[in-house]
Amino acid sequence: MNAQQRRDEIILLLKSAGTPISASTLATSLNVSRQVIVGDIALLRAAGLDISATPRGYLLEELNAASRFGYEGIVACKHTPEQLKEELYTVVDFGGTLIDVTIEHSLYGQISGSLDISSRHEADLFCEKTSCETSQLLSKLTRGIHLHRIGCKDKQTFTLIKQALEEKNIAFS
Repeated sequence: MNAQQRRDEIILLLKSAGTPISASTLATSLNVSRQVIVGDIALLRAAGLDISATPRGYLLEELNAASRFGYEGIVACKHTPEQLKEELYTVVDFGGTLIDVTIEHSLYGQISGSLDISSRHEADLFCEKTSCETSQLLSKLTRGIHLHRIGCKDKQTFTLIKQALEEKNIAFS
């Protein structure tokens, strides 16, 4: 398989999965190194494909929010690192998905990171990464203030999520 065939196969794998796929999984499937996959993804992005990197792997954006959710809303949040799990659980327990997180940085402007967290298990995995790696939450740069784009089945569900976050003093109202 040549490089172009491999990139075509990556696109097919991402389209058919509908959930994030790690670079390691792609590498194993295509019998190449993880570094080759990272390079291929960079080239596919440069060619115009909207591929996002989530904590659980790559996701082709055309399969992401627009086709998965009936409604998307944004909620402004502020909480301590100790409240992170409570925030994530609140959203997913109502059937929501934390699509991404955005902060307003004084030097770089708006900075966003993909999350794609839709279950307690995924929330636990994310929290484990924040506690055992040298990475830090984006919200640490803004004293806990951040925005979440949340996908869910309808506006009523989003309203319930927002109200629950407000009751827990996590969402700004």
